[in-house]
Amino acid sequence: MFIRQCYRKKNGTRHAYWALVESYRSEHGPRQRVVAWLGKLDEAGRLGVQQAAEGNPAAAASENQLTLFDEESEETEPRWVEVNTSAVRVENCRQFGGPWLAMELIRRLKLDEFLTRVMPQGREQVPWSLSSLVLVIGRLLDPSSELHTAEQWYPKTALPELLGVPVHRVDDNRLYRTLDELLPHKAALEVHLKERLGELFGIEYDLLLYDVTSTFFEGQAAFDLAQRGYSRDQRSDCKQVCIGLVVSRCGMPLGYEVFAGNTADVTTVQQIVTTMEQRYGKSERIWVMDRGMVSEANLRFLREGNRRYIVGTPKSMLKKFEQQILGEDWHKIREGLEVKLCELPRDAGQDDDVEEMVDSASAQDEVNKPPIETREIFILCRSQDRGKKEDAILRRFEQKIEERLKSMTARCDKQKRQPLTVAREVGRLLGQNTRAAKLFEVTVEATDEGHAKITWKKIENRRNWATLSAGCYLLRTNVTDWSDEELWKAYIQLTEAEAAFRIHKSDLSLRPVWHQKQERVLAHILICFLSYVLWKMLGQLCQTAGLGNEPRRVLSELSEIRMMDVILPTRDGIDIRKRCISQPSDHQQILLEKLRLKLPRKINSF
Repeated sequence: MFIRQCYRKKNGTRHAYWALVESYRSEHGPRQRVVAWLGKLDEAGRLGVQQAAEGNPAAAASENQLTLFDEESEETEPRWVEVNTSAVRVENCRQFGGPWLAMELIRRLKLDEFLTRVMPQGREQVPWSLSSLVLVIGRLLDPSSELHTAEQWYPKTALPELLGVPVHRVDDNRLYRTLDELLPHKAALEVHLKERLGELFGIEYDLLLYDVTSTFFEGQAAFDLAQRGYSRDQRSDCKQVCIGLVVSRCGMPLGYEVFAGNTADVTTVQQIVTTMEQRYGKSERIWVMDRGMVSEANLRFLREGNRRYIVGTPKSMLKKFEQQILGEDWHKIREGLEVKLCELPRDAGQDDDVEEMVDSASAQDEVNKPPIETREIFILCRSQDRGKKEDAILRRFEQKIEERLKSMTARCDKQKRQPLTVAREVGRLLGQNTRAAKLFEVTVEATDEGHAKITWKKIENRRNWATLSAGCYLLRTNVTDWSDEELWKAYIQLTEAEAAFRIHKSDLSLRPVWHQKQERVLAHILICFLSYVLWKMLGQLCQTAGLGNEPRRVLSELSEIRMMDVILPTRDGIDIRKRCISQPSDHQQILLEKLRLKLPRKINSF
């Protein structure tokens, strides 16, 4: 490495700068590139170098350092100091772009101000508000345990300079205690974020998307909320908790609640709706939920509160609309997708499959219909892509079941097998895919000798119905002033809630949970939620800038910007330390300009 004199033009004036340059080999031969800009070569700059060389090196590192993009100084009487350019070195290279970007998002959200205001102020050396930011930023950039964050990640970043918290004052014990201090402010945090995001992006919460997921534990997890239940992570062997998340139509989170791991989705609806209304008040909102949330009791609860909804229905409900499926009055809203508005057929009886889903008011005569607010309509949807996928899955399992039944029948004919053993095998086989299982009628009987005998056949009318209904699904709503296309588009936005869970679990490492105390588990989920807010905020900025919704790519690109200490040995034997930021690449500079971000001119040090 060596120091080279460079020139730049600014406002028509030519300025001289020191640049730290390194040589490297490329496929086109030897090349040179700028590692860092060291400062200007004007009289004020030379005076600063001289003062740093003559003063205390530690003090010079904190007060008199020249910085990248440093502005003109008003100092006079310049003096020179000779630098041994052959001994110039770079030390303490650490991540800057990612932590700095996260801090910019936090400042725009005024999250730092809010935490400073609400979290207790005591005799602690590090304010709880700052250690909370360490957890949130660490979860966004390098999700891991509190121990890893404190000992491995934090020292390798520019956060000590950005937050003003030295490395030696951040440890895992302090981060664990921070979780305890942060959790009581969950509700206030959600309200603050909702108001601030509305101010920044004009987000409307007239359409709320609600979905539930689960996350599992490693360890015993001996507390009330940790229970075994239906696992979305295919970890039925582990205890878990369920998380109900409410997001806007663009996927911006509004709030969440944590439920016991054995809680059925359908039982969470009334609690989450009541909580959101207590926190934000009642207004003209439309609740969108999938079929797992729907029961007649829940829909009655929504209607009694003059709430509007768009929900999915069980697959079995489609049978009542067979004639409508066969009809030709479909409305094509895009390639491969058709919808139509329907009333519940007047002759639709109530059986065990649909009893909970049928609203008797919908089957009344036209004259006796209730007010428009309580009436319901159905949206019948048919997707070609979904139909091909469902049919392929069904045929694969159908073939598998048929082959296994043939094999098991032949085996029973040759061997003396116990009926109970065979019945269990058949049950496990049919349980692999219930839709395919309905296509078969299987009987396991005992012969006169007490041996198992299998008889089975395929039910053709069920196979015909499966073919006809492939790709079809049914929505239910009391929003009667929207078109079929508007209703479908509102419902399909549930994918935003599903995407939120995927990001929580993959990019933010919500799972598995290693904490063994209930309060720590709840605080861990809160940290993930706050990190996701930063994620979505960056996604909104990217979309506004025409960069698409690519927060991970932007974080990855800007994380390559480094901060380093450049050591300039003088002829007098005193080292001059300059804290510099690596020069952004052309692509990084374009990202910064599009996001309307500007790298700082000065970074404080200790």
